[in-house]
Amino acid sequence: MQLPQFPQSYWTSSADIPEYPKLAKDIEADVVIVGAGITGITAGYLLSKEGKKVVILEAGRILHGTTGHTTAKVTAQHDIIYDELIQHFGEEKARLYYEANRDALDFIRKTVEEEGISCNLSDEDAYLYTQSDNEIAKLEKELRAYEKLGIEGKLTDRIDIPIGIKSALIMKSQARFDPVAYLTALNERLSRLGSQVYENTTVIKVEEGESPVVVTESGNRIVCRHVISASHFPFLDWKGFYFARLHAERSYVLGVRIGQPYNGGMYLGVDQPKRSIREVQSGNEPLILVGGEGHKAGQSACTINHYEALQSFAESVFDVKEIAYRWSTQDLVTLDKVPYVGQISAGATNIFVATGYRKWGMTNGTAAAHLLKNRVLEIEDRYRDVFDPSRLHADPDIKTFMKENVDVAKNLISGKLESVYRSPDSVANNEGALVRINGKRAGAYRDSEGTLHLVDTTCTHMGCETNWNDGDRTWDCPCHGSRFSYTGEVVEGPAKAPLGKIE
Repeated sequence: MQLPQFPQSYWTSSADIPEYPKLAKDIEADVVIVGAGITGITAGYLLSKEGKKVVILEAGRILHGTTGHTTAKVTAQHDIIYDELIQHFGEEKARLYYEANRDALDFIRKTVEEEGISCNLSDEDAYLYTQSDNEIAKLEKELRAYEKLGIEGKLTDRIDIPIGIKSALIMKSQARFDPVAYLTALNERLSRLGSQVYENTTVIKVEEGESPVVVTESGNRIVCRHVISASHFPFLDWKGFYFARLHAERSYVLGVRIGQPYNGGMYLGVDQPKRSIREVQSGNEPLILVGGEGHKAGQSACTINHYEALQSFAESVFDVKEIAYRWSTQDLVTLDKVPYVGQISAGATNIFVATGYRKWGMTNGTAAAHLLKNRVLEIEDRYRDVFDPSRLHADPDIKTFMKENVDVAKNLISGKLESVYRSPDSVANNEGALVRINGKRAGAYRDSEGTLHLVDTTCTHMGCETNWNDGDRTWDCPCHGSRFSYTGEVVEGPAKAPLGKIE
């Protein structure tokens, strides 16, 4: 069985996403939201219902980024996390983290019902499972954390998929849905309330003040009262030094059709390498999403191997009839694994940020939208301190900060010292590689028609050297996760400028 040649996204083809215009004039608004994913659209919907005029700006097409590529588990079971949160933050803040995500799940259920949204919302139990005797103790500790925090859960030694397990921890009554259909409906509702969405509109700066001015790449200006950075990577990453407080992880997904019944449940293995399994509805038939193979962005020697490993795993568990889709996605992780949601920096009292959802954006992103709405409306929120971006805990923040930035320095230096000997002429069709041109490192990709595309591989964010991602046909930065197409255009930030082209 052969993998499709190029990645395809299940989610971005699962709903009819309307096209929105590019901003082409100066306007005014109460709130400008940069980023049209789960947080931006939900916050826009909430604020529009409160009578605020909201403008949402998206650099590309809406719902074609991380939100569109999610596996869309709507759950508060975020891997093994609650025992760790108790150790670092104490029981009260760990409980608040759970309750914020539980409330987000409840909000999605309520909104789907009240707005009559067709998005295949379905209740599912969530499971963490292990196939190793060595990991059973971790699940037992996590169950004790559940009990301390008032989370309903239990251990079992049986699950309803054909995998031999040693133990599994259940969190009952979670959910799954189609996030593109859900958020497309919310976009339509907020537009009806007088708010506006603009695509293909890149923000380059914000002029701060009592009435901030958002300036776009085309030179248009939006005067407003509040700005929310809800883009995947904060577009104002120097404020608060977010580039040094986040790291990017890539993971991979296959959408497979199987020849046997699937009995429900959303599963995540706690062993390495991790494996995620759940069902979705693809038209009139089910599709199984098999995910995993996570690694730091730009730091994998052969990314196509990750798809092949997932294919082998899927075939060992199910009677695989077809691999219908495959794609990869990128998630940001904070120093302490809790998202940053709130004031972007100490001096910017009317500029807010939401980022770092660590693969759990459906509930964390929804919780962030409520927090941001309350910040704009100046309403007290009991979850504010848990997610406050200015927080710092000596353990684990400082250790993680040092580790991550030593890794950045290592990749910065090693990329500059790497020896490259290949010539552009040696690059075959559909191949990308590092090459040497006039004694300097460069990136080459020859497309299926034989056209050679040459770029300067130096990332335009902070000067690290990008590496070729053969699975997605992109140049990926190992330092802060920026990604560029084979022609050099920015696919994912924090970089804003494209790679230089070489003739």
